[in-house]
Amino acid sequence: MPVYEYKALNRKGKHIAGLIDADSTKTATLKLRRTKIFPISMTEVTTRSGNPKKTLSFAFSSIRTSEISMMTRQLATLIAAGFPLTTALHTLLPQTKKESFKRILSQIKDSIEEGSSFAGALAQYPGIFTAVYINMVRAGEASGTLEIVLDRLADIYEKQHRLNRKIKSAMAYPLLMTLVGTGVLFFLLTVIVPNITSIFEEMNQSLPMTTQLLINTSHSLKQWWWLILGVIGGVIFSYRMIIKNPVVQTAVDQFILKLPLLGELVRKISVARLTRTLGSLLENGVSLLDALDIVQNVTGNTIIANAIMEAKKEVERGRELGDVLSQNPNFPYLAVQMIKVGEQTGNLESMLKKTAQVYDDEIETTIIGMTSLLEPVIILVMAVVVGFIVLSICLPIFEMNQLVK
Repeated sequence: MPVYEYKALNRKGKHIAGLIDADSTKTATLKLRRTKIFPISMTEVTTRSGNPKKTLSFAFSSIRTSEISMMTRQLATLIAAGFPLTTALHTLLPQTKKESFKRILSQIKDSIEEGSSFAGALAQYPGIFTAVYINMVRAGEASGTLEIVLDRLADIYEKQHRLNRKIKSAMAYPLLMTLVGTGVLFFLLTVIVPNITSIFEEMNQSLPMTTQLLINTSHSLKQWWWLILGVIGGVIFSYRMIIKNPVVQTAVDQFILKLPLLGELVRKISVARLTRTLGSLLENGVSLLDALDIVQNVTGNTIIANAIMEAKKEVERGRELGDVLSQNPNFPYLAVQMIKVGEQTGNLESMLKKTAQVYDDEIETTIIGMTSLLEPVIILVMAVVVGFIVLSICLPIFEMNQLVK
């Protein structure tokens, strides 16, 4: 059934907009008028086959993790309350704030009404719903426990969102300090320093090397700041393009893992994602081999993803997962031991979830430690730069005082 996007007036004469599914524009208009809504314009969003007409608009619409998590939790609650899946999706439409996400949910509902499975309908939007999400929904549909699976998916997304929020909040203050400090230094070098050093230049005397370096730096920034910004932007853009190359991505990920503090943090984040997702997939009936195929895409690091692919090959040959991972230095000893205990006791799903919780706590501790170390480093760098500026200005003044004496 087609979905129409409408703009209309309500009974109070206010402009409103929304979506409605109907066989035709005439039927949609009649439906709206029965609810005292009077359409001004109406555009079909999907075709009768359920394929989106506005694919490009979705490609550039970012659906946040928190929005998917909220939708999943609400959908699980409605299904547990006895709502059919299509009715539950229809009920969620008015509560969805982002128009692009609302359209996607409408198209998913239409696909299900036309005979597609829920997982099949979700698979049409791989940029929004991950392979983990789709495969867990498929397992839930097959086992008749869709509401339980959706609840677990909501838990995964909420934990991921909380972790991302912790990282962002921890990095916010150091980033703000860096931006403000850089702005202050730029102002000093392009406005204050030229006014002061112009006095030295007019004296036609030889200046100390540090003062000459400061003057040259100030002139360069004042004259070529636009070029410097362009070069920085070009470097960032080039990096984003080059990093898409698998060889470059692998080299960068390998380098990151070797860094003292950042490498350890990335390793813990990857292991937390891996164990939580793997535990949830196994708990919902996905086989270990299929689950390993899926989770390699959630680690966020190609080195660890490649290690999971190699581990899958060994598991296919009959080896235990814990034994295989113990031979890879990128997997922490504690995580490997907990996986081994889970395999030996037949309670692998539970141990994987406990492992994820342990590393979530360690990630938080590591982030706090890194930010507490980063703040004094930023202050020290700023102090050194400002000290250099002050020294470069004061040295010629001291020399002039000696000449006067």
